[in-house]
Amino acid sequence: MEKDVDGSTKENELGGGSNNGGNGDQWDWTTSFVLFGLWSGLMYYVFFLAPNQIPLTDMYFLKKLLNLKGDDGFQMNEVLVGLWYIMGLWPLVYSMLLLPTARSSKGSIPVWPFLVLSCFGGAYVLIPYFALWKPPPPPVEETELQRLPLNLLESKLTAGITMAAGLGIIFYAGLSSGDVWKEFYQYFRESRFIHAMSIDFSLLSAFAPFWIYNDMTARKWYDKGSWLLPLSVIPFLGPALYLLLRPSIPTVPALSSPTSTEEK
Repeated sequence: MEKDVDGSTKENELGGGSNNGGNGDQWDWTTSFVLFGLWSGLMYYVFFLAPNQIPLTDMYFLKKLLNLKGDDGFQMNEVLVGLWYIMGLWPLVYSMLLLPTARSSKGSIPVWPFLVLSCFGGAYVLIPYFALWKPPPPPVEETELQRLPLNLLESKLTAGITMAAGLGIIFYAGLSSGDVWKEFYQYFRESRFIHAMSIDFSLLSAFAPFWIYNDMTARKWYDKGSWLLPLSVIPFLGPALYLLLRPSIPTVPALSSPTSTEEK
């Protein structure tokens, strides 16, 4: 009976780190199932149900946005150009949110491959990692903040440049005329490329408040920074403002290597 009591006590202590106490594994399984279901539905929609009436125009737009076509006299839609460039900034924002405080400590799934691939696939690549993520994250050592990539991702200069670039792009697209927005909406209804990219932007904006909350609690800044959570629902600008204002992440002293420990 003593063994059973001790064993159950230890088990409860180990499983009590999650919000659900002993049901942490069940919660993780349920969340992963829902996220994988959402991801599967999105993939099916994008590849089989999304509008695809102008595939040749999609290729032309992509070449123009990648500067693979010279000046042929065609003026690109300003809203489309703004969306394209803001999508290029989202991977940096998510790297600053996920890499320090959303690394998985219970599994062997690293976050950096998903962040690299998100430069090409956006939220369609990140959602599988969200489903596989196992909190809490490992502690950040002091020496990690002195090396790439954390010294870059934790820099206020990086956050400031990201915020300024995002503001410029949003103002560029937002000040476009009504005819430009009507043209973009028409593209959204006809183009698979623009349709999928617009959904991607919406997904990245929708998931950002949760990861801001996660990052905020990991930095023990919820009491002072909770006023930023309502602002985090503002697409891109809310997360960028949080990254600019957040405090430094708590660190632990660098652990000694196994060799030195054995020698001692």
